[in-house]
Amino acid sequence: MWRLARSAASNLRRARPFSSCIPGPCIVHKRGADILHDPWFNKDTGFPLTERDRLGLRGLLPPRVISFEQQYARFMESYHSLEKNTQGQPDGFVSLAKWRILNRLHDRNETLYYRVLIDNIEDFAPIIYTPTVGLVCQNYSGLFRRPRGMYFSAKDKGEMMSMIYNWPANQVDMIVLTDGSRILGLGDLGVQGIGIPIGKLDMYVAAAGINPQRILPVMLDVGTNNQKLLEDRLYLGLRQPRLEGEEYLSIVDEFMEAVHTRWPKAIVQFEDFQMKWAFETLQRYRKRFCMFNDDIQGTAGVALAGLLGTVRTQGRPLADFANQKIVVVGAGSAGLGVLNMAVQAVKRMAGADANPQFFLLDKDGLITKARKVIDPAAAPFAKAPAEIEELGLMEGANLIEVVKKVKPHVLLGLSGVGGVFNEEVLKAMRESDSAKPAIFAMSNPTMNAECAAVDAFKHAGENIVFASGSPFKNVDLGNGKVGHVNQANNMYLFPGIGLGALLSGARLISDGMLQAASECIRDITAEVGAAVIQAAVAEELAEGHGDIGPRELRQMSKEETVEHVKHNMWFPIYSPLVHEK
Repeated sequence: MWRLARSAASNLRRARPFSSCIPGPCIVHKRGADILHDPWFNKDTGFPLTERDRLGLRGLLPPRVISFEQQYARFMESYHSLEKNTQGQPDGFVSLAKWRILNRLHDRNETLYYRVLIDNIEDFAPIIYTPTVGLVCQNYSGLFRRPRGMYFSAKDKGEMMSMIYNWPANQVDMIVLTDGSRILGLGDLGVQGIGIPIGKLDMYVAAAGINPQRILPVMLDVGTNNQKLLEDRLYLGLRQPRLEGEEYLSIVDEFMEAVHTRWPKAIVQFEDFQMKWAFETLQRYRKRFCMFNDDIQGTAGVALAGLLGTVRTQGRPLADFANQKIVVVGAGSAGLGVLNMAVQAVKRMAGADANPQFFLLDKDGLITKARKVIDPAAAPFAKAPAEIEELGLMEGANLIEVVKKVKPHVLLGLSGVGGVFNEEVLKAMRESDSAKPAIFAMSNPTMNAECAAVDAFKHAGENIVFASGSPFKNVDLGNGKVGHVNQANNMYLFPGIGLGALLSGARLISDGMLQAASECIRDITAEVGAAVIQAAVAEELAEGHGDIGPRELRQMSKEETVEHVKHNMWFPIYSPLVHEK
């Protein structure tokens, strides 16, 4: 996937060389120091002399004009110098140091920041997104220097409709919203979870070309049940237990109504909500607003793409997916989202009466219909006792028992429990009924991964398909052989979903649009976005975007749709600034 990303970035550089880009002018209503303090308009020492004259910048900057290309090179030199100077330091220290230098650039000069990010996505995605974003969220109150995004709290009840107009952008296309209740596999981080929407939206800009002036990260602070945060003198959020029940839903309702009133076409991505609210809010809003839940639907799309890809890797026809035995460890919103989408795919391939061979485990073991108390969301995937008795299994069977008896084609982890795929479990996968079994350790951040890549290849054998949510390096197997690591992360899917929904002008985001995205996961975001547009058109959900209406979208071929997506991708370069009072 990174090879595709590097190729796409290379193509962009060839298509838009530093020296020949002459973008249209940008109207600015500020002058002097106010421009230098605005990261969107600021060019640092890159303001040409003519702009310095007309914008009142003479004397506020050193006299030498430094080109965009020179600024870019200077930042990269600073970054590589930091890498050199922090060699041998603990990984967490180095990651936060890298995050700080990127964040300072983001605070000062957004155009340069996003260009650096786009061109170096392989190196910088792990810093601004998974896995470093988890570390940032854990330390956010201490790292806080400058506000980014909006904060709505339980104390703002009744005020959100007016608050939404405090955001300076007249148009917002993409909103990522969290309540901080289940940040990655780290649990309740309260207001500090704002780091997730910020990181996600940076990926929207870099991977999907969403205009950064039209994005909005949002924290919905309804309190926290994390006692350590409540006792932390630096904690920036509400010092109260989380709201529950109708009180909680009334806050989310008010926010969604306020957003829809000001920006009716904005797409809202729900991110890192605890399971009970993830499913509740998805069902509550999906038919009313253009929204989706990335943990339930985005993770599901990525996992489904990986599962379908595994069938192909095994040399089998795609229809054989209906016969795959899949063990899913983790019955949270992500695990259940994967199963929901996988079941839909099986029924589409094999008919409504198909009986998928999926086995779901939670902290209490294998979930069956014999269990006295089953979460309603997990109940559809509980196995009947008769189905598992013939395998020698029973309610609550542990992971090693299930793997040994089922001999699954795929072992998929979304448990948030680091190391749960231990040596014994991985060795048991050698007896899989597949000649090329798949092991997906999808939990984030790295310390929560079910296993490391090196352990998977060491214990499960060299002939496996391995994918992880956090990045691992390829594994040297000796004798010139390499164990390839695939990163199964939502970052490959959600930018395309958002961009496709935006450019189609979709009223809602349907299951068909999400499945279309997952089937194109190995292509670049433009392909994913085009697939989402075509699905929106086919389901008559597209209302058009800008000058392109639903009629024009219907008449586009796949190739034309891809080109339409690429044409609408924002690209960072300095625009001439024109002052207007």
